[in-house]
Amino acid sequence: MYAVVVTGGRQYRVAQGETLRVEKLVADVGDEVKLDQVLLVGSGDGVTVGAPLVEGASVMAKVVAHGRADKIRIVKFRRRKHHRKEMGHRQHYTEIEITGIAGASQ
Repeated sequence: MYAVVVTGGRQYRVAQGETLRVEKLVADVGDEVKLDQVLLVGSGDGVTVGAPLVEGASVMAKVVAHGRADKIRIVKFRRRKHHRKEMGHRQHYTEIEITGIAGASQ
């Protein structure tokens, strides 16, 4: 069984037991979080597509860790203008483990 959920402005295809990194969530390590914006639920050959969300469906996940991603370098450069600007950014993330997919009425 799998589902497509929305969190942090992005869509993720998840299945039970998977671990993934999402935008930072306000929860402590070890807490259970409920992702209730489910766009699609699939099981074998049956697929339930929401319009836009699947009614009553939710995905339960456990917070494994919080962290920051690798630094990315942003360089703005104008040739022949004596202009160069460098910046860096590290995005916060939350690592979650999917524990269950509920509400999949086929």
